[in-house]
Amino acid sequence: MTVASRSDAPRPSAGALRLIEPRTTTPTSVDVSGYINQVSEHCPYLPPSLSRGLTGWTVYQVATSDTEAVEAEVFHAGVQAAEWIRPLATRAHGALVCENVVILGGERLGGDHLDLLAWPHWALKNLYAPVGVMLGKFHWGEERHDRAGRSIPIPPCSFLPVRPAVRKRDPRFLRDTPELADTLAVAVDDGRDVFAELPNDWQAVKAWSSSLLVHHKPSPQPKQLAAALST
Repeated sequence: MTVASRSDAPRPSAGALRLIEPRTTTPTSVDVSGYINQVSEHCPYLPPSLSRGLTGWTVYQVATSDTEAVEAEVFHAGVQAAEWIRPLATRAHGALVCENVVILGGERLGGDHLDLLAWPHWALKNLYAPVGVMLGKFHWGEERHDRAGRSIPIPPCSFLPVRPAVRKRDPRFLRDTPELADTLAVAVDDGRDVFAELPNDWQAVKAWSSSLLVHHKPSPQPKQLAAALST
């Protein structure tokens, strides 16, 4: 059984993101239909997940120009998604569950959200890898290629996909962070509270996650930092 985390405690940053569409398999606030069809050619897990209604989307709108507050709320939304899938991962077709946290708006903070998602994504990856939860990061307009060199469809929005890890496959996507890859490869969800040794405070979580960047320069520029945290 998954232990409830303390992430539901009052947060000073509450309100930095506005929920504009609760979890749905067919979002209307952002058109992802064409994108999903194209991505299905690259991801063998996506078509069966879609056919079983196991791919969910929750859409948020940036509601402030306070970057730290938005980061905190993106992190919190990621925690909610991760805790949602943890008990589902052990059920029938649990490997196909995927929750997507969509972030819209925030042009004054950087329209493609590259920097805005970097720290929450990095913290979430490290926090949930030991319990077998994999988190990705895609930002609007991003151009990528898969391992075969094929162009990956350009995302119509910025989002964090959160899903159970495929332990035999996913560590290869973390080749730039080998310790994280090793953790994910042997991960077991024993129901632990992932916040048991961390304060329920974004600044504390961010400081903890920054201490894990042992191979990164002490004072990176924002774009350099986002690139370093992109894997």
